[in-house]
Amino acid sequence: MTRILIADDEDRMRRLLCDFLNREGFQTLEARNGKEALNVFYQEKDLDLIILDVMMPEYDGWAVCREIRKESRVPLIMLTARGEESDELFGFELGADEYISKPFSLQVLMARIQALLRRSGNGFRKALVFDGMEIDESAHCVTVEGNRLDLTPKEYELLAYLAQNEGMALSRDQILNAVWDFNYYGDIRTVDTHIKKLRLKLGSKGDFIQTVRGIGYRFEGLR
Repeated sequence: MTRILIADDEDRMRRLLCDFLNREGFQTLEARNGKEALNVFYQEKDLDLIILDVMMPEYDGWAVCREIRKESRVPLIMLTARGEESDELFGFELGADEYISKPFSLQVLMARIQALLRRSGNGFRKALVFDGMEIDESAHCVTVEGNRLDLTPKEYELLAYLAQNEGMALSRDQILNAVWDFNYYGDIRTVDTHIKKLRLKLGSKGDFIQTVRGIGYRFEGLR
């Protein structure tokens, strides 16, 4: 059974999410603050997804996300009562996969959860191989010149999507819809931010991701 950790200091919100997800067939674990969230994370090694409130006592959601990303690439959704763009971009910088502002629709949350779980599964059973770079779609990892890259889940999904559509000019809207899901309402510049970081991590292979002026991006990998 899919196991989801819900960390929120509001009892009502935590109970609402647990009841809803339990009815949908998920097993839920709870944490009332950031410290409890980290304790559960370290004790339960087979979590499938984590939902973190940003504003929590002990440790806030940012601190918890930062610690989790040192150990795991488990899909992670941030919840916040603030909808500021700077907060959203900061969450993505720390490695969050989704960022949802309160109040939100439970149906929208479910769509985000299902999309993340699909993308984190082993749906692909092949590797994309280019000159000096390999994207292992079953293990969800990327190597450049034999060295494994430390990519966030979003960076991996972005690179995989571009490579799967090699040679095609993809608009920012297409990339957002495919990688961040159709229900994403954030700033389109999120794509540019992630592309910039991804190019840096790819090093000499960063040139495989080409900018198509007026449209978006295209992947041109040498084979």
